[in-house]
Amino acid sequence: MKPEQLYNELRGIADRFGMIVLEHNFRTTGIRVKSGYCKVRNQNHCIIDKHLKPAKKAEILAECLMVFPHESIYILPAVREYLDAFKPRSGQAMPPGNEIRGDS
Repeated sequence: MKPEQLYNELRGIADRFGMIVLEHNFRTTGIRVKSGYCKVRNQNHCIIDKHLKPAKKAEILAECLMVFPHESIYILPAVREYLDAFKPRSGQAMPPGNEIRGDS
């Protein structure tokens, strides 16, 4: 599967879980920013640098999707195999996401 197709399939899975996937231009922030998972006002987000190559975007999104129990939903076999590579090894916990709390 091509990286663009894989990324689009992963975005579809994120949509099914209600995760918001955003692509932003990190070059104009003025601070060092890293793509990845965060939680804002109790809503799951995956924020990705829009200048990254599709293969790297897919990798970041797959890591973000590890917070969900995706074993119970149908996923194309090639995509499931890709996601399985991001599962934590036994005995390792997933690192908690960064939480940003709003005023609402």
